[in-house]
Amino acid sequence: MAATASLTGTYRGKRVLVTGHTGFKGSWLTLWLNALGARVTGYSLPADERSLFRQANVASQCEHIEADVRDAAKLIDVIERVVPDFVFHLAAQSLVRRSYREPLATFETNIQGTANLLASVHRLASPCAVVVITSDKCYENDGRRAPYAEDDRLGGRDPYSASKGAAEIVTASYRASFFPDDHHIAVATARSGNVIGGGDWSEDRLVPDAIRALEQNESIFVRNRYSVRPWQHVLDPLSGYLLVGAKLANREPVREAWNFGPDAANTRSVSDVVEEILRNWGSGTWTDASDPNAPHEAAHLSLSIEKARTRLGWNPRWHFEDAIRRTVDWYRCAAGSASSSELAGLCRRQIVEHSS
Repeated sequence: MAATASLTGTYRGKRVLVTGHTGFKGSWLTLWLNALGARVTGYSLPADERSLFRQANVASQCEHIEADVRDAAKLIDVIERVVPDFVFHLAAQSLVRRSYREPLATFETNIQGTANLLASVHRLASPCAVVVITSDKCYENDGRRAPYAEDDRLGGRDPYSASKGAAEIVTASYRASFFPDDHHIAVATARSGNVIGGGDWSEDRLVPDAIRALEQNESIFVRNRYSVRPWQHVLDPLSGYLLVGAKLANREPVREAWNFGPDAANTRSVSDVVEEILRNWGSGTWTDASDPNAPHEAAHLSLSIEKARTRLGWNPRWHFEDAIRRTVDWYRCAAGSASSSELAGLCRRQIVEHSS
């Protein structure tokens, strides 16, 4: 990835809009951008009561706006006022199982919300680098064990995956129709793997579910022990997003889709993740809670990152064991009644360690 000094030179003093800044990845990105000296405006739904955003007082690191990306008029108003140099679009309904319960809200947020964002930045008269974050699940999963590359077919059986594939298509359409290579608005998309890290408290996610069980001295219920995913610490894909944003601003030829995932050796099973969490926590058990009637989720998913390696010079920094250890370290600190400043400080230290 780019050197820290290079990123600081890119983002220091610049106006950066982060949609979805109250979410897990958005909170980490806001903290990182703040450390780089950026002037961050966040646009998002209110944070959950238990969230990294609240625990680390991320609101103090940005201009905090509570609003919905489905509100096109509000989004236009904010973007025209802020006039961002960079936009990182992370606002989304990001849970597969919730998408089965709330398919229309998922489609509206992830597809129409992305279109609203792109229509809003299209109104800007000044240069702006836009990174639209989708998902590794945007690919049409045909059950293969081989990794998916950026030119593979988009699709999605569940509403969440379909919405992310559609968001990619919407972005590609806007780029082809309104943002040609010489346009002052430069747009790319980023697809990352299953991210982990301190401060994720989302429902129906493996690591938060495991931590909640351990806090209550309960066994961890594991739904899909054999499922394989490209697990990575949240700072790895965020470093890729920041690098793409910097290259867009420098007018380098990166206006396309990019995968950010772990090395092949770090694409691991659900049971591997749980065992490593328990090893670092120092106690606990897990129970196989597989349900044959559960909503469909792909059994295997991995990403090819060769394009990012060769053309961006990006590489994942933390291996599977490093990612789990730092994740558990954060939750242990939070469980010890750490203050918001202490948790924010731990996030900053991990950002520095990742960048060094």
